[in-house]
Amino acid sequence: MKRSLILIITILFTLASAPSISFAEEKAKLSYEELLEKRMDLYQKVEAVTNVPWYYLAAVDSFERGIRRARRDLPREEGAIAIFYSPEKWAGPLNPNPKDTNPLAISLFGGVGLDGNGDGEANINDDEDVLYTFAKHLESYGYDEENIRVGIWEFYHREKSLQLVMGHAKVYETYNTIALTGNAFPLPTRYNYSYKNTWGDARGWGGRRMHEGTDLFAGHGTPVRATTYGIVELKGWNKFGGWRVGIRDTDNIYHYFAHLSGFEKGIEEGKVVEPGTVIGYVGSSGYGKPGTSGKFPPHLHYGMYRDNGFTEWSFDPFPSLKNWEKKDKAKRKKS
Repeated sequence: MKRSLILIITILFTLASAPSISFAEEKAKLSYEELLEKRMDLYQKVEAVTNVPWYYLAAVDSFERGIRRARRDLPREEGAIAIFYSPEKWAGPLNPNPKDTNPLAISLFGGVGLDGNGDGEANINDDEDVLYTFAKHLESYGYDEENIRVGIWEFYHREKSLQLVMGHAKVYETYNTIALTGNAFPLPTRYNYSYKNTWGDARGWGGRRMHEGTDLFAGHGTPVRATTYGIVELKGWNKFGGWRVGIRDTDNIYHYFAHLSGFEKGIEEGKVVEPGTVIGYVGSSGYGKPGTSGKFPPHLHYGMYRDNGFTEWSFDPFPSLKNWEKKDKAKRKKS
């Protein structure tokens, strides 16, 4: 009896002192496909207990993941879920213990953190707790799209953030998956075209300004293709870019296609597209009132802009274009 008691105590001590695997270590052991599968499992699990459609949870998560990559004041997520809560908001602004995981204490101090997996703790570093906490926030407003929009607005208080999240949600709902990887070069590689890195060059029309993109010269009427999975955010005329299309991907990046001669039939604001979808045709429109054309040789102006939750800025698309071109040419050789 005494020997059995000693054995039990030894086992309990060993379990208590054994080093636990951190969320970051667990994430590092997963392949990218396994990580996507884990996220999807979490979205669907939380949907089942809150009735909030999974694609809204996925949309907010991907929006926040993009924000974390665009800002230095936010840490990278350690786990599979990127939704961010500050310790003060999670545990309560008056909580003397900003690392508190006691759901009752958190509630008493006005914190938002909830126990999502039933382990008795509301852990800011637990993926399920974080996702469940956000889902309960949305659930408090309702389950239909109109009320979901209100809940997202109340979380961010920024119209642009709401627009991006709702766009992400539509993309995920359309394909019924978050495994939307891959890109395409904006011009079919079997056509004749040429380009070099022109990002940052000076431009004079309309006042001195920086060239925020790469110019790809090609014949008038060459098909222009979507480079990513995303949603058409803008379509129409711009005095600089002429006939143009703007596509927002699920990484919060805005892809800008300008100087088109026309649009592909069916391309409208709100349409979900994928890599390779034809959206328009190379032209020379722009630098004037609607319909102005021919002030420069036909080419596609391609720009990329990243949103960080506050504002948006241009970055050099040339490295991405070279990468996508290389992969598209490799696919052509195999086919």
